[in-house]
Amino acid sequence: MNDNWQQRIQALHEELIRRDDPAAWVREADAVEASLRYPHLALRGPVFGIAVQDPAEGPEWRVLKPVVDGMPQVARDGLQSHLFFTAKDDTADRAVRRELLAAVAVLERDPVNEVVACGVRYRVVRGDEFGRAGEDGIEPPRPTDPEPVERTWERKTRDTPSPDVGFVLDPDHTAGPAAGALKLGLRDFAYPGSRFPADMCADSERAVDTHPELVLLPTGFGLAERGEHGWRPRGALMPTPHDARRMFYSGMSETWALLYEFDDAKKAKYAKAAEEYRALERADEFRVGDRLFRICRVERMLRTGPDGPEPPRTSDVDDYGPMKMHPTLNEDGTLTHE
Repeated sequence: MNDNWQQRIQALHEELIRRDDPAAWVREADAVEASLRYPHLALRGPVFGIAVQDPAEGPEWRVLKPVVDGMPQVARDGLQSHLFFTAKDDTADRAVRRELLAAVAVLERDPVNEVVACGVRYRVVRGDEFGRAGEDGIEPPRPTDPEPVERTWERKTRDTPSPDVGFVLDPDHTAGPAAGALKLGLRDFAYPGSRFPADMCADSERAVDTHPELVLLPTGFGLAERGEHGWRPRGALMPTPHDARRMFYSGMSETWALLYEFDDAKKAKYAKAAEEYRALERADEFRVGDRLFRICRVERMLRTGPDGPEPPRTSDVDDYGPMKMHPTLNEDGTLTHE
């Protein structure tokens, strides 16, 4: 550990003492216990989102669209929609609308990772997901992980808002000594050549130099299934453990039957299992027949450099390209369907 990092972690420790925050101390104790019980990091792969640098709010980059998409183009599509609806619904100024629509036009035809409109920079950003693993598998939620104030199981309930939105990508901010130690351990991380193609490894090693600082994004929660070769994710990343549990419940009770075309017997089996799981209220592991599921804790890191957060790498893969996603909107606000 170099002197700079020693000083950073010492400063975090001193800040924790100065705050005299019992809840923060409990979270730190939880983090230390987790690092011992789940000492290994299991890389899940890249995720993408949108960050914005708006001079009206300051020089910092902030997350606009959660960093959860599996491909850069999915994030670009999200940005195209954001700019389109901002032009359509959030301004009556023709000049502003013209600039926003010019950026939309670029995203309709080119796989760009940054556009500028009205002095605001919008960038597709890249992170990496990872989980902790130990002898009993992947780490479940911790007792100190936040839960919704009102926990409901209804399928149509809105998910808890993503903590990503508005999150400041400040590499100098670290939430405690445990997070500081994690950042230190990941600072020089690059993809291992034994598991990844050569171009991905080369890009990963290059990123250590071009974007040397790390930001830890808010922790997410997901569903994983134990398979022959380890735990595999099943479903989207959710903001709280209960949101992930409700996603699991909805999958068993309704969604999976439609998605995987269950026959009547299998549909009834999973619907019954869903109600049994719901009755447990806060279970993070559940078995359906010979299938074992676990609510798991998912962490994400994002690299930053002198010009801000890291964009997608050349080795990141898209399954499709840009397309026009919305009707044509004129600068006077008129929609036309072509």
